[in-house]
Amino acid sequence: MKRVVVVLGVAASVLAAGAAPARATNECRGLQVCVRVAGPWVVVPAPQGVQRPRVEFQLSCPRGFIVGGLDAELSDRAIDIAFLAKLGSPVNPGVSTSRAAVFIASYTGGSKRTPTFRPLIGCIPASGGGGGPVPFRNPDARVLSAAAFPPGQPTTRRVRVLRLRAGATQTVARGCAGSERLVRGWHAVGFYTARAPQTGLVAGVTTAQTMSSGRVTVTARSGDVVRGIRAIVQVGAVCAGGS
Repeated sequence: MKRVVVVLGVAASVLAAGAAPARATNECRGLQVCVRVAGPWVVVPAPQGVQRPRVEFQLSCPRGFIVGGLDAELSDRAIDIAFLAKLGSPVNPGVSTSRAAVFIASYTGGSKRTPTFRPLIGCIPASGGGGGPVPFRNPDARVLSAAAFPPGQPTTRRVRVLRLRAGATQTVARGCAGSERLVRGWHAVGFYTARAPQTGLVAGVTTAQTMSSGRVTVTARSGDVVRGIRAIVQVGAVCAGGS
């Protein structure tokens, strides 16, 4: 009973930070104890043609919880969305997921739009998850190559979030630790609004990303249209080589 009270208290604080989606979503379906966390409406790049760009956004559970379920709300049916999971068996919380989930989305439509999605995660107590990836082992060791390794976690994601100010140009950067090297970077613009943001609001924020000296740097320019709205830029660095 004590655990339930603690979980409900965390749930209340999380939901107070951002409005819950209007429709019935499934991130907590089938989970007896679950804290819902809703992210902002994340802007999806929508240029036409082939080799469509994608956007990434990381959403985290409160401390002491891991991701047990996921869902999303889309402003356009043509958004292709998935999340990064770890290899292992069985596929379940604590093995395939951790405290944070990285959503990946791209726009597949044929007309010019300003698509967005809102990521949602259902968080469960970390004590209820698995113990990490358990790679398959063939009982006949003779068929295994000496150069073969089980999948591990060679990279670390480091994230920073910047709150945008109306009528301002701001810069935010995220780098790797001293023993690491930068292998990839990303950034995403998000709006904490009750409904999917309209085209004018999305167009009110422009960004430019550069990578140098082991850091991902994003410059964001915000128009007056974002005044009174909680708008953010998330910048992330994928780092490798750490001890």
